[in-house]
Amino acid sequence: MTGNAWAILGAAIAALAGAGSAMGLGIAGQAAAGVVADDPKKFGRTLVLQALPGTQGIYGLVVTFMILIRTGFLGGGMGTLTIEQGLGMVAAGLPIGFVGVISAIGQGKAAAAGIQLLGKRPEQMTKGIVYAAMCETYAIFALLVSLLILFNIQL
Repeated sequence: MTGNAWAILGAAIAALAGAGSAMGLGIAGQAAAGVVADDPKKFGRTLVLQALPGTQGIYGLVVTFMILIRTGFLGGGMGTLTIEQGLGMVAAGLPIGFVGVISAIGQGKAAAAGIQLLGKRPEQMTKGIVYAAMCETYAIFALLVSLLILFNIQL
């Protein structure tokens, strides 16, 4: 494989975080639908919790675009990358790609539990948000690691 192919693979790996977000959103959405079936007035409040796992997909998309921009792929001027540079792009995509998937699924489960809490005790919604937000911390760490790697690759 060429350095350019490795770089594109790195961008694709970063984008995998979106798959985790989709799964996390689905998990939380199922719980939200159950609560809203009992009380339609809680739609807006459940939506806040249901949306939380979507951020990992955004982080993965940011890293994907940053790889594609840094390599010139999106500008139409992608030069020839060395194998080392291409593998560096893979290394940049790995943290957010894999941690994003795992943390989004975990956040979806935590958000689902928060939604169930909201269904029984609406005044405790903030606690449900805090539980789900704890998973976000590791996605942010992975985003930072990915960006640090990406911006330390000499092109």
